[in-house]
Amino acid sequence: MQQIEQRVLAAIDVDGLLDYLRELIAIPSLGGAETAAQESVAAQMSRCGLRVDAWELDLARLSQHPGFSMEVQRECGLGVVGLMGEGAGGRSLILNGHVDVVPCGDETNWHYPPWQGTIAHGRVYGRGAVDMKGGLCCALFAAQALRDAGVRLKGRLIVESVVGEEDGGVGTLAAILRGYTADGAVIVEPTALAVVPAQAGALSFRVTVQGRAAHGCVREEGVSAVEKFILIHEALMKLEREYNNEARHALYSRYRLPYPLCIGKVSAGDWPSSVPERLVCEGRYGVAVGEDVATARQRFEAAVAQAAQADPWLREHPPLVEWWGGQFEPASIPVDHPVVETVAQAFGDVTGAATRIEGVTYGADMRLLVNVGQTPTVLFGPGDVRNSHQPDEYVPVDDLVTTVRTLALAALRFCGCLSYVVDTATPDET
Repeated sequence: MQQIEQRVLAAIDVDGLLDYLRELIAIPSLGGAETAAQESVAAQMSRCGLRVDAWELDLARLSQHPGFSMEVQRECGLGVVGLMGEGAGGRSLILNGHVDVVPCGDETNWHYPPWQGTIAHGRVYGRGAVDMKGGLCCALFAAQALRDAGVRLKGRLIVESVVGEEDGGVGTLAAILRGYTADGAVIVEPTALAVVPAQAGALSFRVTVQGRAAHGCVREEGVSAVEKFILIHEALMKLEREYNNEARHALYSRYRLPYPLCIGKVSAGDWPSSVPERLVCEGRYGVAVGEDVATARQRFEAAVAQAAQADPWLREHPPLVEWWGGQFEPASIPVDHPVVETVAQAFGDVTGAATRIEGVTYGADMRLLVNVGQTPTVLFGPGDVRNSHQPDEYVPVDDLVTTVRTLALAALRFCGCLSYVVDTATPDET
């Protein structure tokens, strides 16, 4: 490595990163209640040497954009962006992370308090530790290391702290519409340190199945919406199998089911001894990389309609399909794009290990940066997504160290170094 790269890596404050991560975990930034966390991040950005832009989201205006989706009802939201660099001929880079977290569920299922960042067994535990406050803190302290090493970047480094990622990406959309696009971007999702140039899509759906109520003692005189739903469920599972067999992609070779169709919520009936006259199910529909969302929806709706046509009752009372809440389009960029190569090379130089380049099966804000902001984007961050959204969520400390080192080196190389300070008096043009 060059001398300045070694200086930047030596300037990383790992203890400060861990302290601030614990502080940020202690703020319960559930969807719709993210402002306190955003204010904290804005203050930390200033301490890290970033110029801060904070603004109230215009939710009414954002809701008119074709890329808007939001499941959580918000009355307000705060955008926070930190800036560094001269913009003097170098490339611009976004580091993007979200502060919103999902509910912690029954706290008695946690061995460590969800709202108290706990360091144990080489891990940081707490809600949001891996998804994705850990990655966001890595972005902040990568920028601080550049500042502390005396670096003046040629290009512009943009660190974004966003809200609403878990339920549709309103914060990243707001940042794009405010003008924050770049030559490349890294979203610090928990990729287990893989460099990810492709994300699947995920569409939230609702299907309503009608039956006919009757007293349970004469069950055969009614039509159970539950029994009719079973026909729809079988059709959707068949769709999932066929879709995943057809939509193969080189970056998803390790996945047996890269585009899952999951029914996560079912409600039916209103009395134990009555035949249920209505069933509503909600779920998420995985969409293959490269597929148009409208085409994917048509395929789903056709599977439901075909199942209905095969049943006399459903043919006369067709199920209703609705698309609601989070609508995550798929997104991808070429594996040889400079932002992919820069992050991959930085990781290899930091660790001495080969870089894994692969796709992920979940939706993310990458699709907004790529499809709306025209910003080539990769996902790269600490920890495994499997440890998110569950009790005792955690991120390994070693992954945090690797990520902050990789991000600092990648930002330096991607944006370019205009100059750096050798000592407090003498700048050395590089």
